[in-house]
Amino acid sequence: MPYQSNKQLPTGVQNNLPPHGQDIYREAYNSARKQYLDPKKRRTNEPVEQISHKVAWAAVEKVYHKDTNGKWVKN
Repeated sequence: MPYQSNKQLPTGVQNNLPPHGQDIYREAYNSARKQYLDPKKRRTNEPVEQISHKVAWAAVEKVYHKDTNGKWVKN
């Protein structure tokens, strides 16, 4: 299911990412889910939700990284 707001994101995302990071995650997840809903567009047999979460984390990691304390901070 697409996420309408950051409050719907998985708890691990909400508890770890700053609000802007959550926005990036949500938008990337929703976009990937829409794009890969058709199994023919996927490179693997992974479920669309799993692929979408991977895409979302990759999008977050383009803007944020974990610091030495494990906190997500802007690059």
